[in-house]
Amino acid sequence: MKYQHCAEAVQAPDFARQLADANINPATGLATDYLNHFNEAIMLLEMLPDCPDCLDDFLAWRPMSYREHFMASRFKGRDAAIAAYDAANPALRDCLNTLTGTMTTVLRATATAMKADMPPQVAAALACHAVAWLKPLATRAGAVINGKLDATAYDAQAVADLLMK
Repeated sequence: MKYQHCAEAVQAPDFARQLADANINPATGLATDYLNHFNEAIMLLEMLPDCPDCLDDFLAWRPMSYREHFMASRFKGRDAAIAAYDAANPALRDCLNTLTGTMTTVLRATATAMKADMPPQVAAALACHAVAWLKPLATRAGAVINGKLDATAYDAQAVADLLMK
């Protein structure tokens, strides 16, 4: 279905009510539930300095696209979440995908480094650095989902600049 056709369907009063009932932002067509997938990995990294046993759980984390997340979830509005995502403004989707793609890259790189059998104190330091990079990205992704951030302001270069601060 083309963007315009999806957008028209999402504008229908019944569908907008369905989005709101499913905790999907009706203005953006995006759901913060997707960020739970990343927040789980961030939480495990935060716990790692005090609980090295969390490493295996962190290493078991696998990236998922927005659609993959909702297809695999038991989220009550998963079908609506996917339809609304497909109908969302392409600039918003691109911005969200850039932010979550960057989070995925940081998480994968962190996991790859941690698989190298590093000492626990080094793994803990790496986890802290990764969390410091990931939290601002997750916050910005939440702002995009909630319509609080100009999506055009976060292309790949802007995200890279954010990480370098």
